[in-house]
Amino acid sequence: MSLQIGLLTFPNVQQLDLTAPYEVFAMIPGATVHLVAAGLEPIVSATGLVLTPTVRMADCPALDVLCVPGGVGVNALMTDREVLAFVRERAAAARFVTSVCTGALVLGAAGLLAGRRATTHWASLDLLAAFGATPVAERVVRDGNLVTGGGVTAGIDFALALAADLVGQEQAEAIQLGLEYAPAPPFEAGTPDTASPPVLAAARARLAASRAAREALVHTITGVRPEPWGGGGA
Repeated sequence: MSLQIGLLTFPNVQQLDLTAPYEVFAMIPGATVHLVAAGLEPIVSATGLVLTPTVRMADCPALDVLCVPGGVGVNALMTDREVLAFVRERAAAARFVTSVCTGALVLGAAGLLAGRRATTHWASLDLLAAFGATPVAERVVRDGNLVTGGGVTAGIDFALALAADLVGQEQAEAIQLGLEYAPAPPFEAGTPDTASPPVLAAARARLAASRAAREALVHTITGVRPEPWGGGGA
């Protein structure tokens, strides 16, 4: 079985949002994974990793899976008419429309989340409501053919769950085993609910400017003014 999977690639993408599901998708038998961008020039991720797109949006084949990763670069995409038109067009024909982390905000800006359950990074989760979505604080959320992953590392869980839909649970489990994906984090600090108050406060302070900018952008796009978060954005 041939599968065409496209990962939107853009400046300041959070590289693990992209590379984590890429690693899983690339191990699916018969899958071709495309890094889709406006052009083929190398792209620098939010943390400095250089990524090389494999196909232009204009030349992208029909996709079974459209995936939009997140990162600070999604702010520019949320008002990029070319990108939003591409996302809408490919979503209309894709078997699965998906996102990781704040890539969900791009799906929202494209008008694809209205009336749907979805998730994203904890620091932007409430913003989904402005796009008509029902925010759900889970690692992977399914609503019909819409599959969204939570923040950053949730991209692995998301991709494995989607692999089971595409090629069956046994194949997905084999991929998980090949990756030796058996999370055992050294600290219980991976969510706002488990992080200590000082750690959570520091994270919110570090993300405050990004969150404020995103609140303003969401208000401009939707006309809905999000509740001030008091510090955050991813």
